[in-house]
Amino acid sequence: MNLLLIALLLLPLLGAAATLAPATVFGADAETRERRALRFNALVTGVVLVLAIALAAGFDHGHPSRMQAVTDTAWIPSLGVRLHLGVDGISLPLVVLTALLTFLCAVYSTRRRPGAGTEGAPSAQAFAGLFLLLEVGMLATFLVLDLLLFFLAFEIVLIPMYFLIARWGSGARTASAYRFILYTLLGSAVMLLGFLLVGLKAGTFDMTALAAAHGQGLSHSTQVIAALAIGLGLAVKAPAWPLHSWLPDAHTSAPTVGSVLLAGVLLKMGTYGLVRVLLPVVPQGATTFAPYLGALAAVGIVYGSLACLALARPGRKGDLKRLIAYSSVGHMGFVLLGIASLTPVGVNGALFANIAHGLVTGLLFFIVGSLKDRYRTADLDTLSGETGAALYGRAPRLGALLAFAAVASLGLPGLAGFWGEVLAMLGAFDPAAALSRPAFVTYMVLAGLGTLLTAAYLLVVVRRICMGDPTRPAVAQPAELRPYEAVSWTPLAALTLLAGLWPALLLSLSDPVVRHLLAGG
Repeated sequence: MNLLLIALLLLPLLGAAATLAPATVFGADAETRERRALRFNALVTGVVLVLAIALAAGFDHGHPSRMQAVTDTAWIPSLGVRLHLGVDGISLPLVVLTALLTFLCAVYSTRRRPGAGTEGAPSAQAFAGLFLLLEVGMLATFLVLDLLLFFLAFEIVLIPMYFLIARWGSGARTASAYRFILYTLLGSAVMLLGFLLVGLKAGTFDMTALAAAHGQGLSHSTQVIAALAIGLGLAVKAPAWPLHSWLPDAHTSAPTVGSVLLAGVLLKMGTYGLVRVLLPVVPQGATTFAPYLGALAAVGIVYGSLACLALARPGRKGDLKRLIAYSSVGHMGFVLLGIASLTPVGVNGALFANIAHGLVTGLLFFIVGSLKDRYRTADLDTLSGETGAALYGRAPRLGALLAFAAVASLGLPGLAGFWGEVLAMLGAFDPAAALSRPAFVTYMVLAGLGTLLTAAYLLVVVRRICMGDPTRPAVAQPAELRPYEAVSWTPLAALTLLAGLWPALLLSLSDPVVRHLLAGG
């Protein structure tokens, strides 16, 4: 099993290195090189997905709170840094989700070439190398068990994502990429200070040892300072309001596969860090800042929904990718609210919402990206009305899939989006004993208002894009769902339904780990 973890990181790393070979290795002419590089990318990510599924199949589901497939060896002895890898019930679903989304994005890219029609776009070989390096960083974030390695993995993803936005994106892509990397680099620098403070005071950077100590050996002031630094760094990546302003621009400019991975995986790195590091390592600091995190989460839920409502209004020239980006601010607010409750119910809801958001929002960005490819715009005013898309009449399968993703995103019972939001609000209704119940009940009420606003803007979007008179002249005749799109999107739709109907599939993995982390030991 431990060899599987090493292979999960080593394979895409070797694949990224292989793309540095001379261009002629991939073919004599440019067209052949482009095609083979993208197929190579899909092949490597496909093997990584198989390894992730094998890891899940071999996982001891009877003891999900125990770290499994562990590798622990000295790496930098002088700094006390160890190559410590492992997987448990909260990291396993994120590893499988990461491997799945990267593979689906790679398959999608073989038919919808990144940067097609974009002036100055680099080669597909460069894209494949950066894409595989991005996968290494994302997987490593969920597998490493050393604070300094966690920081390193956290940083690895920045450069590939920066170039995916800046070189293969559209619109104000350079400015959006700069904003993305500046925000996340500054947040990571503050987070590193918190890690160093904890490691130097505790005498170890080992995350399992620190979680077992549960704050013992760290003074209250040390925990508060460390929690502030670590929490700020992770909140930028989550993103928590008001540290979210990099996200809408990044999503608007990113290529389709970049938006899918940004929403489906990168945002989860911040919330995963809050559960893996903040709650068990500095529990007193987490308790101190939990009310403020809950308040920011509640504001973010309402703010994101109101921003989406404004973009969905006729005449506002709302960009669909920007609208879904703001919806992510709201949805991730539920994750942060569940974490802030410091209860098993709330934290389990947050982890469930993490996975649900990755599936549903990944599907939404795939669909919106395909609409942008068909119409050369993601402007909602252009895509709506009697002369707009009218997908129910012109491309019914595409319209039905968009409606499915929308109702899953608004939290319809029986689909994945429902359980995470409900459990997060239940956690806020009865927070940890050290927290103010009236304050958290207020946050819960605001979150409930956010669910109503979410339903409002998503139903407006579905009505404007899917309905209309298909016999009227259109800005373009949309193609129906293509085979490669069906292959890329069907797994996400199926898993959204499966998670909604069988929530125990995820909750049985996360609950023992959450109770273990909150209690210490």
